Amino acid sequence: MTRLNFLRAIVSISLLEARSFAQRRDNWERLGDAHVDGGRDHDEISVGSGKGEFRAIRFYVQDGAIEFERVVVHFRNGSSTPIPMRARVPSGQQSRVIDLPGRERVISSVEVWYAKGSRNPKRPQLVLFGLH
Repeated sequence: MTRLNFLRAIVSISLLEARSFAQRRDNWERLGDAHVDGGRDHDEISVGSGKGEFRAIRFYVQDGAIEFERVVVHFRNGSSTPIPMRARVPSGQQSRVIDLPGRERVISSVEVWYAKGSRNPKRPQLVLFGLH
């Protein structure tokens, strides 16, 4: 192995370790999921207070694009926050990170109004993640 190839290998390994550390540090936790059953749908994903406090959420989409119309986050203290989100998220992609306001961030549930993003025979799946 030449010196240049050795240095390339070291740099590659270092970059992979740094990326892995950043992903672990982010602390994203899967909170639940739902499927778009028809052309348009409304679902409530129950989270439960045992999951802890979160500072942000995001959605991951698979098996077809999803068009978000409205999102409302409900907290354990009884308050709710509507999230302005009129976006289309392609299959295999994730939404923007949605920062949660205020001090009480224990999520009890998240309501989503959405639709299929295309004429897809599959039921697109929505996966909710929370950031500690």
